[in-house]
Amino acid sequence: MKETQAYIERIKRVNRGYQRLDLAVDKSLASMLAGQAMLVRAIDKDYDVERWDPYLRELWFPVETPASNIIVVERPARRHYSPGQLLSIIGPIGKAFRFRQKLRNILLIAYNTTPSALLLMLPPLLAKGVGITLVLSGSARRYDTNHLPEEVEVIRADDDLTWSDMVMTLGWADQVFVLVGPGNELTYFGDIMAVLRDRHHDIPANYLFGIIRRDLPCGVGACGACSLNVGRGQKRQCIDGPAFDLTELRLN
Repeated sequence: MKETQAYIERIKRVNRGYQRLDLAVDKSLASMLAGQAMLVRAIDKDYDVERWDPYLRELWFPVETPASNIIVVERPARRHYSPGQLLSIIGPIGKAFRFRQKLRNILLIAYNTTPSALLLMLPPLLAKGVGITLVLSGSARRYDTNHLPEEVEVIRADDDLTWSDMVMTLGWADQVFVLVGPGNELTYFGDIMAVLRDRHHDIPANYLFGIIRRDLPCGVGACGACSLNVGRGQKRQCIDGPAFDLTELRLN
């Protein structure tokens, strides 16, 4: 992980609520894997190392890596960005998602949040012939998915996190990755665990993962602000995350 500078090369509106930014970045960032993120903030043209600051940055997850020096991120359409705008980036942050070796089908769930942090995994998994279902619930149901690969099955669930053929979908999935809205993440994960246990009964280890996306003050494990209770110990989002096995994470 290191601090580098980047600039916004291109901006494209992908749906009513979101835009995609093509970032010209250091090649070390273009090799980021699904699950890894960056700490980003806008900078001035006269920025120098004496003004380096790890704080007050936003956590951005890439959605595409189309070239050796380009990564694409998805941002709300209401946020204003300009081509040529300079960025200071610390990254990559966190560990790549861990997939089972014999992964045939995967279930992705976004509840009250955009699924952006899940999207970088789509092309490599589809290339391996993995079946992908994306479930959108709560405010995530308003997310327009027309720009996603057509091979991805999209289900818009009810507000209570249920959908038709839910038992079949859960039985079909080899792994499940869940994103929830900010604020009460652990409570939301607990609710999802309860719903899935009611339909799936036993939830084995290495099956259901929650993705933590709290603001990171430092990103290097020094401050301890992103610590989570796991089993009898603690882990940190910036070092051990962002994906945590929900059978191990102590939920509210």
